[in-house]
Amino acid sequence: MSISLTPHQERLIQKKLQTGKYNSVEEVLEIALRLLDEYDRAEVEWVEDVRGKIDAAIAISEQTPPIDGETFVNQILDRFKQQRQAGK
Repeated sequence: MSISLTPHQERLIQKKLQTGKYNSVEEVLEIALRLLDEYDRAEVEWVEDVRGKIDAAIAISEQTPPIDGETFVNQILDRFKQQRQAGK
């Protein structure tokens, strides 16, 4: 496989090599690809986690009687007041 790099990408790789931390272009690219793979896997895990939390919230909301918006906001404000008073 052959790839084309932009001048910016080439400079970035050269800077990494100049640090002495990496021995070759291949090593730099291997690490970059490994990090990309880790990033992709972490994103998938995050999406699955969020979906699970949304599903749990929906399940709870189906078992909880609805309240109007004003009551909900007032309950939140009461919690803030209680926490503020507990912190004093």
